Amino acid sequence: MVTLGRRGRRGHLLADVEALGAEVVETDRGGEVTYHGPGQLVGYPILTVAGKRGGGMADTAAYVGGLEQVLIDVLAGLGLDAGRVERHPGVWVDPSGLRPRKIAAIGVRLTRARSMHGFALNVAPDLGWFGRIVPCGVAGMAVTSLAAEGVEVSVAEVAELVAERAAAEWAPHGRIDRAAVARRVSPGDLAPFTRSAAEARQRAEDRQEAEAGDGRLAGDRREDGSGGRMGARLASAGVAAEDQIAFRSRKPEWMKVRLDTGPAFRRVRSTLRDLDLVTVCEEAGCPNISECWNDGTATFMILGDRCTRACGFCLVDTRRPAEPDLGEPVRVAEAAARMGLEHVVVTMVARDDLDDGGAAAVAAVVEAVRDRLPAARVETLISDLGGSEAALQTVFEARPDVLNHNIETVARLQRAVRPQASYARSLSVLARAADAGLTAKSSLIAGMGETDDEIVQTLADLRSAGADIVTIGQYLRPSERHLPVARWWTPDDFARWKQAGEALGIAHVESSPLTRSSYHARQAADTAAPAPAGAAVRI
Repeated sequence: MVTLGRRGRRGHLLADVEALGAEVVETDRGGEVTYHGPGQLVGYPILTVAGKRGGGMADTAAYVGGLEQVLIDVLAGLGLDAGRVERHPGVWVDPSGLRPRKIAAIGVRLTRARSMHGFALNVAPDLGWFGRIVPCGVAGMAVTSLAAEGVEVSVAEVAELVAERAAAEWAPHGRIDRAAVARRVSPGDLAPFTRSAAEARQRAEDRQEAEAGDGRLAGDRREDGSGGRMGARLASAGVAAEDQIAFRSRKPEWMKVRLDTGPAFRRVRSTLRDLDLVTVCEEAGCPNISECWNDGTATFMILGDRCTRACGFCLVDTRRPAEPDLGEPVRVAEAAARMGLEHVVVTMVARDDLDDGGAAAVAAVVEAVRDRLPAARVETLISDLGGSEAALQTVFEARPDVLNHNIETVARLQRAVRPQASYARSLSVLARAADAGLTAKSSLIAGMGETDDEIVQTLADLRSAGADIVTIGQYLRPSERHLPVARWWTPDDFARWKQAGEALGIAHVESSPLTRSSYHARQAADTAAPAPAGAAVRI
């Protein structure tokens, strides 16, 4: 992956890196262009940066200096002399010599006194990729790695050293939380950090099967209904196979819901069919469909019923999507008017095939609903839109009353649960929404192998990013082709997480086994007042 910071320019891509298999992603961190790949340790410290130096750039520079020092100290412990080069943030080998070589890039952002993004330390990556870009926008400066400097050490070993030194620097007397997106691995094992060619081939075969069949991606299910290849994805993230619950296992009583298709339910269904609209209630198999539809509410899903991503928990169709329906916004507004909605929730399938990821369609729906129902609030549940600042700005300028983007799971399980998304990118989307003065909302799915501490840690991360509303619900495996359930959390667990989240300062936490992202959305929005826009400091 090649990332462009806020000052990044595509002119600093010296080759067609996308044609060579790399993804190019725009981010809101400081700095310019850099490469991320196997053999590199990427760390995102999230902490409160106290305003000891008058705020603004002074505090940012002081934080960057502290981060550089953590890495310099770690490298010194490994026997490598490193330091700084004036006017070029990062960590350099032989900084005062004839040939300084960059070994760690740094790109950060501060918002609401919280740090975001971080560093990329080269342990043993393919340095050839740096020859295809102008690293950090600095021409003529070499890039190196621990391996290239003769230091034989694994990414996992370096991660332990950095975590230890960071704790000593930033929390000498307190507790730190560490979330590893990839599982801790044995020395030299980089498998969890990258997809193999075999995985890529299997993914292509899955998509061919989906397009020819029922539209659901295969999970290589076993006869006993256990995890198969999907279960192996969880196992690679540290969820042991013996902890994964077989598909046909009995659900606890609190997870059983009776379908009630009363008159109100049928009226909602008739309205949706008449206007040819899709709802996430049906497409995602929501257990609360009876309650919500009988209450006269539904969550509209725009841009079709086919998603360009294949999250392991989701029932939505993954065949090739159709072209956007330009008449859809008006029909959504008409449905909301017929249903008498005061709070209109609109979600979307991920549309990575569109230049703006579907942002214009989301904005058009907000505008259409406001034209038809001026007094109604509008909540939009969006994808990460590829992290594109322009696409996100399109949605923000539509001024939805609530901007929802789901982080879905804890950091350690992201790769297994939603391999085409990113924990850090999701936090960034929420932070940008909060900075724009919108009420930011997110959701967690529990039961895929996370720990209690990881849930609480994720709540802290969401609050740090500016989330005002968080929903937490139990994962229900939609079919044998999806990720297995690893644990049935109890109602008491969900009640405890609600208390923990609200104690952290989240205005409203909706947490119960059957909670889903749009559950009690109007009541949650009533509780969480819009947050004022925060001043962001970037380098």
